[in-house]
Amino acid sequence: MSSALSAPHFHNEEAAYAFVEKRIWPQGPTCPHCGGVERISKMQGKSTRIGAYKCYQCRKPFTVKIGTIFEASHVAMHIWLQAMYLIAGSKKGMSSNQLHRILGVTLKTAWFMSHRIREAMRSGDLTPFGSDGGIVEVDETFIGHDRSIKPEGEKKGRGFAHKHKVLSLIDRSTGRQRSMVVDSLKAADLTPILTDNIAQEAHVMTDEAGYYRHLDKHFASHSFTRHSAGQYVDYANPLIHTNTIEGAFSIFKRGMKGTYQHCAKKHLHRYVAEFEFRYTNRIATGFNDADRTDEMLRGVVGKRLTYETTRIGG
Repeated sequence: MSSALSAPHFHNEEAAYAFVEKRIWPQGPTCPHCGGVERISKMQGKSTRIGAYKCYQCRKPFTVKIGTIFEASHVAMHIWLQAMYLIAGSKKGMSSNQLHRILGVTLKTAWFMSHRIREAMRSGDLTPFGSDGGIVEVDETFIGHDRSIKPEGEKKGRGFAHKHKVLSLIDRSTGRQRSMVVDSLKAADLTPILTDNIAQEAHVMTDEAGYYRHLDKHFASHSFTRHSAGQYVDYANPLIHTNTIEGAFSIFKRGMKGTYQHCAKKHLHRYVAEFEFRYTNRIATGFNDADRTDEMLRGVVGKRLTYETTRIGG
């Protein structure tokens, strides 16, 4: 039985371009300069770079890389596809060091490729969860060390005030997850985020944290369990729990602590997007590793990053 990575597009540059073009341009080539779809032809000269087209409306050449995470990259397209497949299939993530060793690129290149790929994994979907009147679980977790709250070297204590805060939702009907880095867990700050992301007809499940106390005013219902009392599933109604989102958080935290180990706040939103993407597009929702890579490729357009903006600001 051959390996999934033995497919031609992982080793042949022309096959790699054809693979990407089919997913980014399902209706045929589109000029990234003028948006034209007619009077476009593939350039066939002996010295022409692979995947080059020319638009005869604006008279400019282009490839499928322009306007995507691949733009201005000197890494071969088939190497990009290998990296995307490896990250898509690594449940707890894949470090830049590991990519550097597997792909044979420099550590700096592997780090930048990883961030570009995470950018492709960021979803722009704003459809409210629970729009079918279903159940939406809401919870928060804490990760890392926020130096804006407690500088390096200052005693941290045993609490979580000095940690980064991640808020997450899971729609039980669709299996989708949506996560975001937040600066505050005050009810006044969280409630607008939840009303923007959850439909009014949804039934919301949380733990007993005080900042969720008045959610019944905004949604069809709000139920909670008392984790502090050791209750993780409601004794009277087993539908009332946040075990689904706790399971998603366990994967996220194992990956962040075991694989990535450290993450600055300026990059945390991309790591959050990475784990959200893999959870939403998992086997249980009908995606295998190849499907997940295809879905990732559909997200590469309009998300170009430069090394300097990633390194400095992210």
